Amino acid sequence: MKDNLDQSNIVFSLDIGTRTIIGLVARYEDGILKILASETMSHEKRAMFDGQIHDIGSVVKVAKKVKETLESKIGFPLERVAVAAAGRSLKVSRAKVTVSVDPSREIDKSTIKSAELEAVREAEKQLKEKIDMKDHNYYCVGHTVVHYFLDDTIIENLEGHMGNNITIDVIATFLPHTVIDSLNTVMNRLELEIVNMTLEPIAAINVAVKKNLRLLNIALVDVGAGTSDIAITKDGTINSYAMVPTAGDEITEALVKSYLLDYDIAEELKINLSKVEDHEFQDILGITHKLGSKEILDKIDSSIQGLARSISEKILNLNEGPPSVVFLIGGGAQIERLEKYISKALEIPEERVTIKDTSLIANIEGISENLKGSDAITPIGIAIMSLENNYKDFIEVTLNDEKIKLFNIEKSTITDALLKAKFNPRDLVAKRGQSLKYFLNGEQKELLGGIGEPAKVYLNDEASSLERRVKNNDNIIVKIATSGKSANATLRDLLEINFEKIEVFREEQLLKSEDIISDGDRLETRDKKQIEQQKVEEQVKKQQEQEKQEKDQQEKIKKEVNERLEIKVENKNKYISLIINGQKQTIEYEKEQFQFVDIFDHIDFDLTKPKGDLILKVNEKDAEYMGQLKDGDTIEVRWK
Repeated sequence: MKDNLDQSNIVFSLDIGTRTIIGLVARYEDGILKILASETMSHEKRAMFDGQIHDIGSVVKVAKKVKETLESKIGFPLERVAVAAAGRSLKVSRAKVTVSVDPSREIDKSTIKSAELEAVREAEKQLKEKIDMKDHNYYCVGHTVVHYFLDDTIIENLEGHMGNNITIDVIATFLPHTVIDSLNTVMNRLELEIVNMTLEPIAAINVAVKKNLRLLNIALVDVGAGTSDIAITKDGTINSYAMVPTAGDEITEALVKSYLLDYDIAEELKINLSKVEDHEFQDILGITHKLGSKEILDKIDSSIQGLARSISEKILNLNEGPPSVVFLIGGGAQIERLEKYISKALEIPEERVTIKDTSLIANIEGISENLKGSDAITPIGIAIMSLENNYKDFIEVTLNDEKIKLFNIEKSTITDALLKAKFNPRDLVAKRGQSLKYFLNGEQKELLGGIGEPAKVYLNDEASSLERRVKNNDNIIVKIATSGKSANATLRDLLEINFEKIEVFREEQLLKSEDIISDGDRLETRDKKQIEQQKVEEQVKKQQEQEKQEKDQQEKIKKEVNERLEIKVENKNKYISLIINGQKQTIEYEKEQFQFVDIFDHIDFDLTKPKGDLILKVNEKDAEYMGQLKDGDTIEVRWK
């Protein structure tokens, strides 16, 4: 190929798989992707597991051969590359956050973006807690807002509305830094600049299922060596992604165990099962086997069914039921009987589970023999996405004097830089000063604090917004938002009243119009005329109460006097109840007091005729002749 070929619309796509590395060079011409050159090479040893690079040196060695072969075919050096990260590593987290907003101001884009950033932060926090890897560094590669809420009500667009709070519901996707870092390391050693990075399942589905087909419920399954990546389309969009940690290696391992084979021989045998009928191979004991494909497939049938079952269960769970169609791609898709067992597990017709290869991709020219299989869909998808995006995924910008390296599956903005720098989203929103809350005649009132200055964003020394696209070496300055002044006011500031006619009290203390009002003060307004009238009414009432009290007192005294007179009349004759010599006796008397000596007037006891010693006792004590008796006393009078 000529050295003077126009390279402005050229893309070098490199798909580093678990078993092979596929590279291609292509360009767009009049809406057609023209493949200029392609190359496929297998790893010399197991340098990758489940799509993750483990032996960087070994991967670099093979990738370098692919790159050099392509350069020899096209006639010029390759300096930039588009790659894809394994879907196995993708983590998805959904989070919802509620942020209070100033009810007196319209909601602007800056406030919305700040809330989105906070929701992504929460999604990242929940992800780390969920996978119990708090020290593992995950990188947000994109987020989608599912719903906006204004005061708990779903709303399509928050901008321009007013309310008390907004809620953002987001789905955020993350990759571990190890995935990106290992790809970066390989490309750096190849002296290649990564201009575009996507995810393998995203690249595949963008080629295999075009947008006009996404109204259909389609499951795309990329059956690789270590994992099977699944993408679901429904209602016109890519609905979800998932991964099954089983794939072609399960079948290879089944062959190893069934026939005691070296792993590489088993891998070759697996690939040939769908290509030829008769097979001859040696096991590790040197024994030669000559078998047909059906006999071998019967031997490992349970493993094929197990793989189909794992894929189908994940689809059913992800899709909440069987899809309309299943497309199989990737090297593992060629496994015999896999299509039939998946259709059986999903309970859909066999013809609706089919292998998708590059022959069905429209608007592509130059597909060589080594790119006709289903395993070539991903590298073609990487190339198409890179040419369509036409921008770098990895760029370096400066944010407040800090160097930030950005990666995103969509075009990078200042918001992405803030996310990467762990910028606190609340520093973007202006805060009101402290409010002044007080009570007026029992009703709570509030004087709002002053409005602070919102964050100021500058891109290359020019005022900007968070949505602005950034490019390599851009300089971003973000000056955080400020708080407004606290509310303060005099009585006159708060109340528009005539202070000559109205008086204001704070805890019964009369206030002047110039007095400063403090937070929590309880104020009461009173009309001066009403106050005077109230004083007169209170004085009259007080006098009436005093007169009534005097009258009541006189009535009370009169009543007491009458009661005493009545008692005196009623009590002319008195009674006392005594126990005399064991007998209870009630005695009526008229004297003021009833004395011991008076007993002898009421009992039959002759003192004139002594019959021994005279015993006189009151309550078992010696009696006194003139001692006063009282009800219940016990009297003893006898001779001893």
